[in-house]
Amino acid sequence: MTRKILLTSFDTWLPHHKSNASDDLLIEVAKLDDIPYELNLLRQLPVDIRAASDRVLAQIDQLQPDAIVCCGMAEGRTSLSLESNARRETVLKTPINLDKLLVGLDDVQISHDAGRFVCEGLYYSVLQAIAENNISSNCLFVHVPLLTPDNSVQMQSEVLQIIQRMGTMRSDRS
Repeated sequence: MTRKILLTSFDTWLPHHKSNASDDLLIEVAKLDDIPYELNLLRQLPVDIRAASDRVLAQIDQLQPDAIVCCGMAEGRTSLSLESNARRETVLKTPINLDKLLVGLDDVQISHDAGRFVCEGLYYSVLQAIAENNISSNCLFVHVPLLTPDNSVQMQSEVLQIIQRMGTMRSDRS
């Protein structure tokens, strides 16, 4: 049975944004035909924690994906960043061994600060739902820097490798 991966991205939120780099990156990855997984895109989520979380959690319930990769844009960063945790009243950590996931991806960083914005709010909601409902999906949040002609091929390659590795992981909750 083909493993299912849910990929999410946000809409723009500031007037100077022509697009969201995370959404642009997922569009390009979805065009590739050599991915051995069923990719399900939930694009241009509203920049509202409750609305975005509700849409993603409903999609998780319907799809029951093996892996969830939530993506958001981080203008101030220069490389992909994998978020180790999300904070609200407590700290929830991804159960994924990020060091192992990053082997060979020298330009990808681990971040311990998901930004205190809608990205972190969505990540927290998904991690909380997985834990509370014993959902057998792994989840990761990836922050994407602005894409340029100089970095977009590398970003696409790196996020594709992350998605492929997420597709091979088994949840320790299943």
